[in-house]
Amino acid sequence: MRVGMFLNYAGGFREVADEVAELEQAGVDLIAVPEAYSFDAVSQLGFLAARTSEITLASGILQLYTRTPTLTAMTAAGLDYVSNGRFELGIGASGPQVIEGFHGVRYDAPLGRTREIIDICRMTWRREPVVHQGRNYSIPLPAGEGTGLGKPLKLINHPVRERIPITVASLGQKSVEQTAEIADGWLPMFFHPEKATDVWGDALAAGTAKRSADLAPLDVFASPALAITDDPDLTALALAAAKPQLALYVGGMGARGKNFYNDLVASYGFEADAARIQDLYLEGRREEAVAAVPDDLVRAISLIGSPAEVAERVAAFRQAGVTTLAVTPLARNSAERIALMSGLRSIVG
Repeated sequence: MRVGMFLNYAGGFREVADEVAELEQAGVDLIAVPEAYSFDAVSQLGFLAARTSEITLASGILQLYTRTPTLTAMTAAGLDYVSNGRFELGIGASGPQVIEGFHGVRYDAPLGRTREIIDICRMTWRREPVVHQGRNYSIPLPAGEGTGLGKPLKLINHPVRERIPITVASLGQKSVEQTAEIADGWLPMFFHPEKATDVWGDALAAGTAKRSADLAPLDVFASPALAITDDPDLTALALAAAKPQLALYVGGMGARGKNFYNDLVASYGFEADAARIQDLYLEGRREEAVAAVPDDLVRAISLIGSPAEVAERVAAFRQAGVTTLAVTPLARNSAERIALMSGLRSIVG
């Protein structure tokens, strides 16, 4: 099982990047840089590539709608080059709130776009002339669209690898099935190991049945919050610290009836809690929404507690098929983050 970490650079990217060399020494295998609607992930990943030598670097995630498919392929090839073959491309649809609200781009056909983007990326990395006529992307533009001067082109540079790993963030049944069929990795949010088979088992099985023999087994990511402590008071603080993100996603990422994360938490058996969190959040009562997040939900999807308790949860994630733990350490400073990641490395083995 790989040990990874999502980089939180809200307090300053340069300061957090200074830790990465120490994180390498602590046994961290992977650093993932989110994008959301903060600084772009690509410039941060390039900066990290220059500051590291061994650790895997991943986008977590680049949104489908914000770059053309070929720019996504070019960007991944460039990051793989400057990191000497250490980059993994994480992509995902995000949601209408971000795509339409922040980027002003129509949120449509996420399933079809994902498949076409993966096909185009792999074609580009093989240095084939990029020719793709799909439902969502036409390359080159067909006659009657544009100037008519477009012609098939191939990537000028020779990529370090023609098969850069692609991880897809997906939650819905059809999207998870497609991920299991065509992607190298799967990144579900708020992964609950005891409920994963009930929620996604059929979709994963259906996708795996169609998976090419050329692909390695699916790399399954989980992204739990991490806090290792024997102090019950610190455990309580860590549980509280994990709740604002859950309240934001379950309550505020979408409208009623159109919130993927709310649906997911409800499918875990927290229907009433999910509904209450959303009601409070959409009414502007955000502190109450955070308080409404149950401890049991946080514990189920996190690695929070004593070393023995965290080891038990790691075993549950492993049993559920997780192969990469890309955690968010709940720490106040660099020293605490490094200590937490070192502790997790010892537990995972």
